[in-house]
Amino acid sequence: MRNFVAQHIASVPPSGIRKFFDIAATMDDVISLGIGEPDFVSPEPILNAGIRALQEGETHYTSNSGILELRLAVAAHLQSLYDVEYAAEDEILITVGVSEALYLALTAVIERDDEVIVPTPCFVSYQPEVVFAGGVPIALPTKPEDEFQVLAEDVAKLITPKTKAILIGYPNNPTGAVMSRERLLDLARLAEKHDLLVISDEIYDRLVYGGHEHTCFASLPGMAARTILLGGFSKNYAMTGWRIGYAAAPSAILSAMRKIHQYTIMSAPTAAQFASIEALRSGEGYVQEMRAEYDRRRQLIVSGLNQLGLTTFEPRGAFYAFPSISASGMDDETFADTLLREEKVAVVPGSAFGAEGNFVRCSYATAYEKIEEALERMRRFMERHG
Repeated sequence: MRNFVAQHIASVPPSGIRKFFDIAATMDDVISLGIGEPDFVSPEPILNAGIRALQEGETHYTSNSGILELRLAVAAHLQSLYDVEYAAEDEILITVGVSEALYLALTAVIERDDEVIVPTPCFVSYQPEVVFAGGVPIALPTKPEDEFQVLAEDVAKLITPKTKAILIGYPNNPTGAVMSRERLLDLARLAEKHDLLVISDEIYDRLVYGGHEHTCFASLPGMAARTILLGGFSKNYAMTGWRIGYAAAPSAILSAMRKIHQYTIMSAPTAAQFASIEALRSGEGYVQEMRAEYDRRRQLIVSGLNQLGLTTFEPRGAFYAFPSISASGMDDETFADTLLREEKVAVVPGSAFGAEGNFVRCSYATAYEKIEEALERMRRFMERHG
């Protein structure tokens, strides 16, 4: 019998995150610094809104685009925060998390063999999703000395006649980097010069620390017309399991994305959409509280890792630290595997995110006391191996 699996799917390796979670699941007393989701429960008003929707019989499909009230709320939210205007009727689509939004964006715009420039390290799905859409991901390594920001001059060197888009994710998973407005403007000018689309994943937009600010790429002069903006509720509002995201884009692009969404998904989960309306209505105070706690944990883990000789770029957003593990003398896979088996601390190898050099990702979306204990275990580990 012939092999029926498509070659372009078979060529993509499994997610580098899952391996260590699978091992950790077989062990007791593991402290996970690997999982990329808030440890907070969704705030009570959001929970109640979802429950109320179910009790009131809101168990049917919604519009393919999502509940109009939610789309209006997303439009108002983006206008209020970033002074960028989207028409709720035909420029906003409610999706099953940002993961679906990314799939739709790439599938809607990428032709066979189109190139997409993807700065790395990046979220594990970026490059595979380009491949699944029939495109070619072109990796662009970013560096700690540049604060893991994308430099327009480096992007320019990779542009060819086949380049169609740039895919960026800031605040960044896994590095915690935040792009400055000045560097985003450089990127915007480059996109305009070469007539490129920018797909901007801004799922961590509200989780920025230390006086730094997030700049919405679509809010830059002239960029709304050539940007697909991806956002959602999972990280900012501790709603990962609700599976709600959104895409905002020019109507012609969004129409193509909606078409794929219609045939593939139908509509995002109904009760979760009602919960998301409540998140935008009353969730701001909870966002501020969670961000303050993440910031407290951020300071603890960055200081602790640096004291262990694991040199760590100071993350300015999201909830990840990305230490260099060069002092251990191990590569990232060996480090993560040995740390898990010897001290029961789970981290993710940086190579899972396309990192060059020896790094691991440590999530601080876990309790302060657990981070303290993890650092103590890592201290013992580094005394043996550092």
